[in-house]
Amino acid sequence: MDLSALLQYLKQLSIQYEYHEHVAVFTSEQARRLIPPLAGASAKNLFLRDRKGHRHFLLSLPDSKALDIKSLAVSLGLSGLSLASPERLLKYLGISPGAVSLMALVNDPEGRVEVLVDKDLWEADFLQCHPLVNTATLVISLQDIKRFIASTGHNVRLVKI
Repeated sequence: MDLSALLQYLKQLSIQYEYHEHVAVFTSEQARRLIPPLAGASAKNLFLRDRKGHRHFLLSLPDSKALDIKSLAVSLGLSGLSLASPERLLKYLGISPGAVSLMALVNDPEGRVEVLVDKDLWEADFLQCHPLVNTATLVISLQDIKRFIASTGHNVRLVKI
């Protein structure tokens, strides 16, 4: 799915959003510097894999938090966890680095990616999400994010980062 198809999909689900175009950003630090302040919680999204590459995870956490990847692996009962390659990102979520967000779950109809969301982020009223590209941001209510994720067939596992 591409940007226009995603926006049409959100319309079909009656999901309201604010759409903001901006320069391409690849990290949360760049986003803070280059994008004017927007409503909603800004998230850092990481695509992770287990040591053997059998399990894949989309982790969303407040962009202000630092991730201890070893502690997260232990809490998930895994022997190892690392960032997945750009090739795996494209294969499993159909996006490029810099565009990782919960919206990419729409490109995983087989449910091969497990969704992890930090508990603090899951308490925000609105979230900022890249709509499959890193040149725009959507601001969407948490209730609509939950409906969107449910529509993709994924379940969210809350974690404490």
